[in-house]
This record gives sequence, C-alpha cells and structure tokens, in this order.
Amino acid sequence: MSEVTLTPLGIKGGVWSGLLSGDVVGVPQVKAHHAQREVEGVKVTERGADGWLIQVPIPADTIADGVQTYVLTLADGTDLGSFALLAGEGLGHDIRAEMALLRAELDMLKRAFRRHCTETS
Repeated sequence: MSEVTLTPLGIKGGVWSGLLSGDVVGVPQVKAHHAQREVEGVKVTERGADGWLIQVPIPADTIADGVQTYVLTLADGTDLGSFALLAGEGLGHDIRAEMALLRAELDMLKRAFRRHCTETS
C-alpha cells in the first residue's frame, strides 16, 4: 500500500471510527496501540468504493485523566494516524487558564484599538 488516507469519523458508544481509503489491495490488517499495548477487537469492514470502515473499541481500562493517545498502523508498520481521548479535572483547569489568558489578551487589544481610533480621529 502506498497512498492511503485515514479520515476520522468520530467516537460513539466507546468506539472510534475512521474511513480508510486510497491504494488498498485486499483487506487491510489494521492494528491499534495504546501505551505500547495492542488494542483488541479492531474491526475492518468494506464500504465499497468509499474504502474500509475501521472501528477501534476504546478499552475502559485505558481511559484516565489527561490525554490518552491511540496509534493506528497497518500490520507491516505503515503509520495510518492516531486519535486522542482527553478526560479528567486536570484538563478543565488548563482550559480555564487558557480562556482567562485569551480574554486578557482580547481586552488589551480592544483598549489598544480604541486608543488608536481616538488618536487618529
């Protein structure tokens, strides 16, 4: 396989889905890994001319605070891509801090713009 594209479709019911398309010959042997451990139960279903539907069940024991990354490859080691799962209270603090910083920067820009408008009119 030389030119393949994995398009994420999202997570629903604890299963990540993606569409594998491109130069695919035969049924692709897709593997998923989390923390150097293979994820069991990966399903590959033909979708006709669209390509192949890839479904990766997210094991409950891999869900934890922080960012959990799952890497998808072909059996021959070709990298297809990855997806991440973000969870926990720690992330909420990071997002709130980022929002506060963005608000402060926006307020600074508004003041500078208003000052500029006043000075140039």
